Amino acid sequence: MGLLKTDTFICIDCETTGLEPEKDRIIEVAAVIFTETAILDRYETLIDPEAPISPESTAIHHITNEMVIGKPKIKEVLPHVLKMLGKHIIIGHGIPFDIAFLAHAAKINCIPSTLTNHPFLDTLRLARLYGESPINSLEKLREHFNIPAEGAHRAMNDVVVNIEVFKYLTRNYKTTEQLTERLKRPIAIKTMPLGKHKGRPFSEIPQEYLQWASNKDFDQDLLFSVRSELKKRKGGSLFNHEANPFSCL
Repeated sequence: MGLLKTDTFICIDCETTGLEPEKDRIIEVAAVIFTETAILDRYETLIDPEAPISPESTAIHHITNEMVIGKPKIKEVLPHVLKMLGKHIIIGHGIPFDIAFLAHAAKINCIPSTLTNHPFLDTLRLARLYGESPINSLEKLREHFNIPAEGAHRAMNDVVVNIEVFKYLTRNYKTTEQLTERLKRPIAIKTMPLGKHKGRPFSEIPQEYLQWASNKDFDQDLLFSVRSELKKRKGGSLFNHEANPFSCL
């Protein structure tokens, strides 16, 4: 790892039959090796998941069961993807999701990999750090930075957009080490990113909901933000209690 301007990265995106790596399957993968100024290599393929693609999944990525007939199986594709990976840092939006799918596919097909220990930079977390886009989805970040659209929500289209988003989000950093060190610490989120209070500032969310969320298996940034709001309220209520001479009457 060195200067962001000269380091080489690999951006990866997978389309899947669902959201659970141990139950669902990869149906498309795209990978691009790049530097700030050049595309060095690219690869994309549809994959026969050997399982049906649900209508709900097709509605998102527009990949049908008919489209994957006769396509290679994941065990034929993975060795090439892993070879491309090499020692490059993986870039992706919500990239732990894609890594989990690839790692599980490698495991069940007995393909050796170090995916679960491979360094990565998640552009979703970089967007939270940037903090100036009202919504941190890849599409909304594309619009925010005026990046040209690449078409439908497909793996290679997402990778191409993701690379440009990554460049914008890292403009204030000189080295990859700076970036990785910052991402070791949690990032405060301004609004709730999911659930029935999605889009609301944490200060407006009922305490009971925050307490429930604080014990869930959410990512470190969300848990940090929820627990910080609870801590703030606890401190505030204690202060108010002590400051009010009539509080015990």
